Amino acid sequence: MLPTESIYTMEIKRMLKATLQSNSRNKAKSRKSHAAPGRPRSDDAHRAILSATLELLADIGYERLTISGVATKAGVGKATIYRRWPSKLPLVMDAFEELPTLKSPDTGSLIDDLEELLKDFVHSLNSTPLALVLAAIGGERAHDAALAKRMAPVFKARRQPLMDVLERSVARNELPPDLNLDAAADVVMGPIVNRIFFTGNNLDENHIRPFIEAALFGINRLRK
Repeated sequence: MLPTESIYTMEIKRMLKATLQSNSRNKAKSRKSHAAPGRPRSDDAHRAILSATLELLADIGYERLTISGVATKAGVGKATIYRRWPSKLPLVMDAFEELPTLKSPDTGSLIDDLEELLKDFVHSLNSTPLALVLAAIGGERAHDAALAKRMAPVFKARRQPLMDVLERSVARNELPPDLNLDAAADVVMGPIVNRIFFTGNNLDENHIRPFIEAALFGINRLRK
């Protein structure tokens, strides 16, 4: 039997491969990058660098991640990376954008929208390195002001689909017009984040609805 660490590493690689393969080459070419101008890109090298960055983030965290380490794992020279990214921060930001984002369903029902959104979120946490990378970046933000500043708008943008769901429910009179939307979003996501990152328990997608029902009970008491 393989050691636990080897199985863990293999699982990260499997999830990374599946995640990156799901992103089309057209998206990779058209994506606005933080890369510095230089030679024409090699798609294979580009994907290998992003994959190596995510794997190292999940395995050793942001602080210990280095350009040299990424180059070694990706099988490229450091110069290949520096032609695209001037430092590890913009590299990490581009790699992070390869991970799944929240969807914004519009079924006409708040509870159904939230259930669909959270099921998709939990599926992403369970089937991609998203949870490990979020933990690595989230923990380091408290100690790295530059990382915190650059990632703040990224996290805000990734939260927006949930905000859109809540705003539509207010427009449909399912939620009060003076609802504190930011606090409501925290109440919705809080139990999921706590279950995944703090208790260490897996969360089945089919067990989402009771969390939503409890969240909605509290949300209706929130006001600006």
